[in-house]
Amino acid sequence: MKFGMRKPSFKKSIKSKTIGKAKKNVKKALNPFYGKKGTGFAKNPKKSVKNKIYKKTTFSFWDLFK
Repeated sequence: MKFGMRKPSFKKSIKSKTIGKAKKNVKKALNPFYGKKGTGFAKNPKKSVKNKIYKKTTFSFWDLFK
């Protein structure tokens, strides 16, 4: 498990703000449960717990400026 700062990826950051936003809007229109809090645990509990721990033990480069 990683601790500390995540390595910044500007390529992924730009992609998530452009293409990712369009895909998210389409999925949200088709699936009423898409993006709702808590559905990740119901779908795949092991992955959900692992991601929650990762999110709590690491921080982004941009969090340094907040």
